[in-house]
Amino acid sequence: MAYLKPQRPEKVTAPSLRASKERGERLVCLTAYDYTMARIVDEAGIDIILVGDSLGNTILGYGNTVPVTMDQIVMHTLAVRRGTQRALLVADMPYGSYHTGDDDAMRNALRLIKEGGAEAVKLEGGRKRASLVKRLVDEELAVMGHIGLTPQSVNKLGGYRVQGKTAETARQLLDDAQALEDAGAFAIVLEVVPREIATLITEQVKIPTIGIGAGAGCDIQVLVIHDLLGLSFGKQPRFVRQYANLRETMTDAISRWAEDVRTESYPSDQESYGLPAEAANELNIKTPGKDIKVEKK
Repeated sequence: MAYLKPQRPEKVTAPSLRASKERGERLVCLTAYDYTMARIVDEAGIDIILVGDSLGNTILGYGNTVPVTMDQIVMHTLAVRRGTQRALLVADMPYGSYHTGDDDAMRNALRLIKEGGAEAVKLEGGRKRASLVKRLVDEELAVMGHIGLTPQSVNKLGGYRVQGKTAETARQLLDDAQALEDAGAFAIVLEVVPREIATLITEQVKIPTIGIGAGAGCDIQVLVIHDLLGLSFGKQPRFVRQYANLRETMTDAISRWAEDVRTESYPSDQESYGLPAEAANELNIKTPGKDIKVEKK
């Protein structure tokens, strides 16, 4: 299928994503967790910004996403909201926020919308979450699904592994995707699944698929911003393509600044503020070897 260059709308919305798929446009999604990164990502023309529970790994230093709380997601979503204008802002529902009944899930989803300023929410799971997705959609919320590798299930899965590698599990993914579409989800994340299955799902459903480790056949691609920019620690998944090494750049800049401080070359006179001559004379302050000049107001 030949994909077209997207026509950049003034504002990306959940309905506009489906229209983009129908036109054959390729779109892009990145995570962001604070105002600065959100503004950079939004101004770079990214179509969807996801406040992922991956903030547990990237920002909070957890070993996985399980400990992330609603309060943390709400706080980071609100910060991202302040830096986002064009992109569709989606917030993850963290582990435990939708597992204790539809009413609890509804209240938590509303928090992300009302307190955090999100325009849509994302939750993990396929057919078993379909009824919950329908409930949220019926209450006028935009819901993004997530199937394949579901990081919140790491303890059950026993690690992060490719999903859908057998004919049986591949059929289950196809059924999961269809169930989410039927329930009213506006898009589906496909994480770490064989590219052939991701392509089948993309062709089967009318809503956009968002791939991460799912090959080139998805309608939209997503990465964690820290992985793309080289700000992550440890071994990276095979689907990560690093476009910069900001960790190295930042380490170099910090080290050079620290050395300048230790050798007393920072701050220089040009990077400091002088005392006006009148005040210096009144206080009997002398600057060795230099005349004190009155600063212009």
